[in-house]
Amino acid sequence: MDGDAEGVWSPDIEQSFQEALAIYPPCGRRKIILSDEGKMYGRNELIARYIKLRTGKTRTRKQVSSHLQVLARRKSREIQSKLKDQASKDKALQNMAALSSAQIVSPSMIKNHLPPLSPAPYQPTRFWPAPIPVQPGPSQDIKPFVQPPYSALSGPVQQPIPAYEPLAPPPPPSATAVPVWQDRTIASSKLRMLEYSAFMEVQRDPDNYSKHLFVHIGQTNPSYSDPLLEAVEVRQIYDKFPEKKGGLKELYEKGPQNAFFLVKFWADLNSSGMLDVPGSFYGVSSQYSSMENMTITVSTKVCSFGKQVVEKVETEYARLEGGKYVYRIHRSPMCEYMINFIHKLKHLPEKYMMNSVLENFTILQVVTNRDTQETLLCIAFVFEVSNSEHGAQYHVYRLVKD
Repeated sequence: MDGDAEGVWSPDIEQSFQEALAIYPPCGRRKIILSDEGKMYGRNELIARYIKLRTGKTRTRKQVSSHLQVLARRKSREIQSKLKDQASKDKALQNMAALSSAQIVSPSMIKNHLPPLSPAPYQPTRFWPAPIPVQPGPSQDIKPFVQPPYSALSGPVQQPIPAYEPLAPPPPPSATAVPVWQDRTIASSKLRMLEYSAFMEVQRDPDNYSKHLFVHIGQTNPSYSDPLLEAVEVRQIYDKFPEKKGGLKELYEKGPQNAFFLVKFWADLNSSGMLDVPGSFYGVSSQYSSMENMTITVSTKVCSFGKQVVEKVETEYARLEGGKYVYRIHRSPMCEYMINFIHKLKHLPEKYMMNSVLENFTILQVVTNRDTQETLLCIAFVFEVSNSEHGAQYHVYRLVKD
């Protein structure tokens, strides 16, 4: 742990820890979105990240949580010692029992739940202090921010975080290790999505077609040094999908939970270079692979305000290619509802209007083994309009339940 014994919080780490507490208020189980990175973090992850940037030393999310609990117990004893009468002590204990460690340690939250106390001797650290002596390199500010709504996530930024020291490459995997694509791509233990796209094609002449990609997930070749996918609490998005039988909640509880993913698309609706003429083809293509020979069923549900509007169900058989089984759904025609929806969306005059509509538009794709009905993949798609000149973009998250 950077030469430090686990659990030792040296003055520079403690100082950065206290700074991070002031910057990032307690947020319960919600994830916080860093708008400049397009990534979602829990509060303890943000504190650990801040410590790494300020000091160059690593503290894990669990170490942060443990340290919060230690400080909360210390704070509780401190508060009780300052209260004179037993009634006030009992009231304080009762109020603190309803608070989390993060809330007890947070000065702004604790003062709202307890009787007035005498001034504490602790003086908060100054923002931003001079570079800490042991800190490698210049200080890097991490500015406070207001958490945007879930749909306000800005375009994804794939660059590494500045000032992070690269981690040592992991040891070579053993023969029994988890496959490299699992936890790094859209893949469960039995099926991996290789590619996904929704597009429009216009025939320019008998031999030439122009193609515009509304959304696209391309094939990747992950390595063990690539970061694992970030996690999003699945309960945050339950209301965006059907709740009745076969809905996201029921599917997730049934599992397997390593088969559930959230994909945020920034869709490219700027097809101005292509005329949408009669006969234009709107389609969806997808590709999957597995080490098992199965027949898969792909259900795609289009949802508006959390209610299913239309569902398309397709069956695909395996083809053995290069030692694995590949499943291709090629140029599947887009349904009439989706084509009309895209037309109406493109005719809205402002992007914020498009995003307002897309906030309540989602797609749930469920891939099952036709014979066993086992869930192989479940992907929740949410959308925004791309502002990038580079076209459609996306970001993938694992869905978890803490």
